[in-house]
Amino acid sequence: MRREVGAVSGVTDLTFDVLNAKMGVQFDPSRVDHGMIRAAVARTGMKCEPYREAKQEAPWWRLHGRLLLCLTSGLALLGGALTQAASLADFARSLLVHEHDGHIAPITMAFYAAAMMSGMFFAAPKAWAALRRFNPEMNALVAVSILGAVVLREWLEGATLAFLFALAGLLESWSISRARNAVSSLLAVKPTEATVVHHHGEHRMPVEQVKVGEVVRVKPGERIPCDGEVTSGMSHVNQAVITGESMPVMKELGSTVFAGTMNGDGLVEVKVSKPPADTLLSRMLRMLDGSHHRAHTEQFVERFARVYTPAIFLLAILVTAGAPLLMGWDWQRSGYQGMVILLISCPCALVISTPVTVVAALASAARAGVLIKGGVHLEQAAKLKAFAFDKTGVLTQGSPEVQTFRTLDGMGEAEALRRLMALEQRSEHPVGHAIVRYATRQGIEPEAVSDFRAVRGRGAEAVVGQERFWAGSHRFLHEKGLEREGICSQIEALEDEGHTAFLCGTGDHVWAMVALADPLRKEAAEAISGLRREGVERVVMLTGDNKPTAAAVGNQLGLEDVRAEMLPEEKADAVKLLRSEYAHVAMVGDGINDAQALASASVGIALGRRSTDVALETADVVLMNEDLRNLGFLLRHARRAASVIRQNVVFAIGLKAVFLVTAFAGIATLWMAIAADMGATLLVTFNGLRLLRAKR
Repeated sequence: MRREVGAVSGVTDLTFDVLNAKMGVQFDPSRVDHGMIRAAVARTGMKCEPYREAKQEAPWWRLHGRLLLCLTSGLALLGGALTQAASLADFARSLLVHEHDGHIAPITMAFYAAAMMSGMFFAAPKAWAALRRFNPEMNALVAVSILGAVVLREWLEGATLAFLFALAGLLESWSISRARNAVSSLLAVKPTEATVVHHHGEHRMPVEQVKVGEVVRVKPGERIPCDGEVTSGMSHVNQAVITGESMPVMKELGSTVFAGTMNGDGLVEVKVSKPPADTLLSRMLRMLDGSHHRAHTEQFVERFARVYTPAIFLLAILVTAGAPLLMGWDWQRSGYQGMVILLISCPCALVISTPVTVVAALASAARAGVLIKGGVHLEQAAKLKAFAFDKTGVLTQGSPEVQTFRTLDGMGEAEALRRLMALEQRSEHPVGHAIVRYATRQGIEPEAVSDFRAVRGRGAEAVVGQERFWAGSHRFLHEKGLEREGICSQIEALEDEGHTAFLCGTGDHVWAMVALADPLRKEAAEAISGLRREGVERVVMLTGDNKPTAAAVGNQLGLEDVRAEMLPEEKADAVKLLRSEYAHVAMVGDGINDAQALASASVGIALGRRSTDVALETADVVLMNEDLRNLGFLLRHARRAASVIRQNVVFAIGLKAVFLVTAFAGIATLWMAIAADMGATLLVTFNGLRLLRAKR
C-alpha cells in the first residue's frame, strides 16, 4: 500500500493506523485528487472510502464471513482427508512425507478444491493485484504455493495450506480487534448529549452545539459533557478516564470538571469553559492518534522487509532452477522446496508485531493516566538516562501564596496593589494568579489595562492608569537598571529565607515588593528517588527563579545540580548540553517558558491540567493526573514495551532462519511453513497484546 499510493505524483506523506484500518494521505490538491488515490488503492486489490469517526453497524458478511469461510474450508479439508486416507496412519504419512501416487478420486479432489477456494476467498483478489504488480506479499506467495501444489498433485497440502491461512487470518483479525476495542474504550466515554439550562427550563442537545458560557446540568450517574466550572451543587466525580486516579474526587462550587468523567450521587451545574472540540478529553484522543510518530524499530522493520522479501523470492527461484543441477534433486522436489522458501519469505510476523505492540502499550498507558503521543516517544522513553525539571508548578505546587506586600518610597499600598492586580490578571504565570488572589482578599478592584505585553522569563508590562506599569523578577529589575542598594538587600534577605521576590513600578520608579512562597509537591522527593532507583543517572532542576530560592528547593529534594535565573532559551541550551552528555534526556515542564526546553529534549513531558496549551502541544508525553511518581511508571512501561518489541523481532527473524535451513535440508513442508509463519504472527501479536495490562 505504501509503495503504490506513495508513488502517486503529488502525494507527500502517508500514515497508517493498523488497528482502525485508517490511512492518512497528505497530497497536493493541484496535482492529485481523491479518484487518483482510490485508483492507487484499487491496484493493491483493496478499496478505500472516506474515514468516519461515527460508529456504523458493519454488514453481516464483514462481521461473520471470514468465520463462515474458515469453517467451510476446514470441513471440506476434513471431507477430502476422510475420502482419501484408508487409515489415520496413511493420512499422517501423506501430510508429512508428501509422497502421493497421483491418483485421487474425483470426490476427494472436489473436497480439496472447495477447501482451497473458500480458504482463499478474501486473499485471492489481493494476491492477483500483487502478482500483477510483481509485489511478493503474503497473499500472492500463498496463492502461488497453492497453485504449485495443485500442479505437483499435492492436493492435500494445498488444501491444508488454504485452511491454515484462513484460520490464521481469522485469529489475527480477532487479536487486532481486541487491541482496537481497548483503544475504542477511551472513545466510548465521550458524551454525545448535554442538558443545557436556560431561564425557562432545560433541554437536551448534542454536545457539539453547546457554547462556551452556557450552563449544563449533570444528574447523578451521568457523564459530564463539557469542561467547565461547578456553579451549583456538589458531588464526587470519578476522573479515572482523564487522570487514572482510582478514587472519586469531591467537586463543589468553583471546582474544575472535565468532559467524559463520571458524576457520582450529586446533582451539579457546570458553566462550560471550553468548546467541545477543545476539551481535555478531545485533546487526549487527538494526541493518542500517534500513527505519524512511528517507532524507529517499526521503520527499520519496514525497510528490512523491502529488501528481505525480494531477496528470498529470488532465492526461491534459484533453488527451483538450480537444485536439480547442483544437488541432484528432481524438478518436482526442487519446485516444492522453492514454494516452501516462498512462504518463508513473507515477513508478516515481523511487520505486524511492532505496531500492535506499540498501540497496546499506548492504550494501557493512557488508561493509567500517562498519554504518550506515538511509538517513537515510547521508544525514546525506554532509553532515558537524565531528567531535567522546571521548578514552579512541577516540583512545587505551582500555587505560590503572597507572604508579604511592601510598598517603597511612600507609595500607597492600595494604589500599588490595584495596578499590580490589573496587570497580573492578564498573566498565565502562577505568581500572577497568587497576586490576584491576594488582592481579591484585600477587596481591591483592578484598574483598566491596555497594551499588555508579556516578557518571557522576566515579567510583564502594560499601560495602567495612563502610565506604563511593569512587574517582574529580580532579573527584570536588573535589566531595567533599577537595582539600588536598599532594594537589593531586601531582596537578598527574602531569597535567603526561600521566598521569591517580585517587584513592580513605573518607569524608573519601584513601587512595591512582593514576597511569595511556593511549597513542594508532596510526591516530588519520592518521584526523584524512584527515578534514581530506575537507573536514571542525572536529575537537574532548571528554573527562572532566583538562586537562593532554587537552592532551598534543591536541598529539600536532595538535588545537587540546580540551575537558577534561567531564561527560556537558556533552559533549552541546558537540555541540549545534557543530551550531548547523556544522549537521551527528558524535560518535565508546564509553562510557555518551558516550551523550548520541552522541544529540545529527547522526550518532553507536560503535566495535564495545569500545563499551558503551548506546553501540552509541544510535549511528547502528558501526565494527566499530574503525579510525578508516574515518571517511574513511564520508564518501566516503556522499557517493557521495548523488551517485547525486541522479543518479537528476534523470534520472527529467528524462525525464518530455522525454516530456511530446514527447507534446504528438504525437511520442511508447505503446511509446516504456513503454520510456522502464521503461528509466529499470532504469537508475536499475542505477546504484544500483553501490554494492554499495564503494570503499575
